[in-house]
Amino acid sequence: MGLAAVTAALALGLIGACGGGEQSDAKEAGSEAPATPPPAPSSATPSPAAPSLAATPRPGLTGIGASDGKVLTQSELDRAVLADDDVSGFTSGPMDAPPPRGETADRSECLPLTAVLNGKPEPLGKAVAYRQLVGPENDRPAVSEFLTTHGVQDASTLLNRLRAAVTACADGFTASGGPSKYTGVKPLSPVKAGDDALAYQLTGDFEGDPVPLVFHLVRVGGTVATFYTANFENGATPQVPPALLTAQATKLT
Repeated sequence: MGLAAVTAALALGLIGACGGGEQSDAKEAGSEAPATPPPAPSSATPSPAAPSLAATPRPGLTGIGASDGKVLTQSELDRAVLADDDVSGFTSGPMDAPPPRGETADRSECLPLTAVLNGKPEPLGKAVAYRQLVGPENDRPAVSEFLTTHGVQDASTLLNRLRAAVTACADGFTASGGPSKYTGVKPLSPVKAGDDALAYQLTGDFEGDPVPLVFHLVRVGGTVATFYTANFENGATPQVPPALLTAQATKLT
C-alpha cells in the first residue's frame, strides 16, 4: 500500500487520528508522510466478548424518514448521522473531508473499491456527512463513518457494484496515486440492518506488511452509511461494533 493510500487512511481517521492510545509499530512511510504514524485503533484485535462489541444503541432513537426513499438534504443528513452516546460509550466528532485526489484502481472492475477507500462511494452522493466515532476504552475502538444520500436506485447500485468488485478483485489489484498494492479482497458477514447490508475486507500492502481495512455498509432507502476501520499493527481483521450500524439504521428509518 503506497503513500496515497496511507494519506487517505489518515484523512478518514483509520489510524486512530481521532483518539489516543498506544503507539503502533508501523514502519515509516517516507519523507512525505509522518515519521511516526498515529496509533492504530484497538478495534484491530478485540475478542468476541469485548465490551466494544457489546455496545448497544441508545433507547428511544427515532428515524428521520429515509426509508421511503427520499433524498435527504444536508441538514437532514447532519441530524441523522450518529451523535454522542447514540451507541453506549461512543462519542462522535468531526472528520475532514477526504483530499480531492485519491486512489484509482488499475482495473475498471475494482474502481468501486477505491472510490469507497477515497471516501467518495459511487454513484456520488447528493450530500455527505463525515464523522469519527471513538469508543470508551481509551478512545478505542476508532471507526470512521460517512453517510451519503443518493435516492434508492443509486444507493442500490452502489452496493451492487461493490458486491461485484469484491468477487472480481478477490486476488487483489494495484492503484495509482502511490502506487498502491492491495493483495486481496474478501466478503465478511454483514450486520443485519436496514434494507440492505454489505461487509468486506480489503487488505493493503504497507511496505511488505499486511494492512486489513474492513468496511461495513448499510442502506436505508436511498441513504448509505459506510463504516470502516483498519489494523496497522498486526494484520488481524479489525472489528466494527454492530450497534453502530443498527443505531444508524434506526436514525435513518
